[in-house]
Amino acid sequence: MILLGSTGSIGVNALNIARKFDLEVDVLVAGNSIALLNEQIKEFHPSIVVIANKESVKDVQHHNVLYGEEGILEAINKSNSQSVVNALVGYVGLKPTLESIKLGKKVALANKESLVVGGKFVDTSNITPIDSEHFGLWYLLSDKKIDKMTITASGGSFRDTPLDMLQNVTIQQALNHPNWSMGKKITIDSATMTNKLFELLEAKWLFDIDNLDAIMETKSIIHALIDFKDGSSTAHIASADMKLPIAYALLGKVDDQILKPVDLVSVGNLEFRSIESSRYPIWQIKDDILRKPHLGAVINAANEVAIAQFFEKKISYMEISKISLSAYKKFYDYNPTSIDDVFEIDREVRNFVLK
Repeated sequence: MILLGSTGSIGVNALNIARKFDLEVDVLVAGNSIALLNEQIKEFHPSIVVIANKESVKDVQHHNVLYGEEGILEAINKSNSQSVVNALVGYVGLKPTLESIKLGKKVALANKESLVVGGKFVDTSNITPIDSEHFGLWYLLSDKKIDKMTITASGGSFRDTPLDMLQNVTIQQALNHPNWSMGKKITIDSATMTNKLFELLEAKWLFDIDNLDAIMETKSIIHALIDFKDGSSTAHIASADMKLPIAYALLGKVDDQILKPVDLVSVGNLEFRSIESSRYPIWQIKDDILRKPHLGAVINAANEVAIAQFFEKKISYMEISKISLSAYKKFYDYNPTSIDDVFEIDREVRNFVLK
């Protein structure tokens, strides 16, 4: 495989599957976690390694090291591997997805921004989702007529925080997810519910369905539900562990036990809540953006800049969603006719937010 984002949580899990099933790893792409990358190089012996910055090339223990966006695209082209795991975070994952598809490679996609930003121009026929929610929806599909698809949300770091305290929460509080440990950006996206908005957009492009929604399930045991036309519903229940969707994406069929089954008696009970825009302001555009999913490019660009500003302590937590909504209103008439339009709106939105 070609593994984009090898040192993140999904990348590490992908390597766990590679180790378990003796899969070859031809390319490792990482950011700045050079020590962990060197350990991965020693174990998996890739033919090409790519990192974020030129200055760190000298620290990588490999003879063939590329860097930056161009390095990623070059590695995808040079590799004979036909499987790409895209676990990059953010907009940077779009071009590698497009390049992989152009080359006829199969993409195991964890980089939701590829579809949020460029879904209108991405051929999904060679994409297998490895987000647990989309994997759950895929797993539940049958020949029965579907009425509605629903994905679940944990509620993020502030699901129980009094509303009047949200304005003054700190970065450390925002990064304290109640259910698991993830990367910094996705943890903030989970707290603001932007991540779940993106997952709905991703589901729309992947499954070509209009009736989509999300609800909170606070224990993160149920990942997806499908309502059928006959009035019945099914739910995908599994431990919150990315190894299962990754295994299916890479192997196609899985007969080995990847996870321990959920013990419902020990779980005891489940709690469901609606997602309220009073706590998650971004949710007020949920229905509208599902009608105009190409506007995901606007929200993504604004959100990436806003989160960077939050980490730099230039804005408060509540201003993240406020900035995204402001950009959404400003660029509401954006309607791309080509992938170049997507690249252009990304630049325009970022400049707008930085003014």
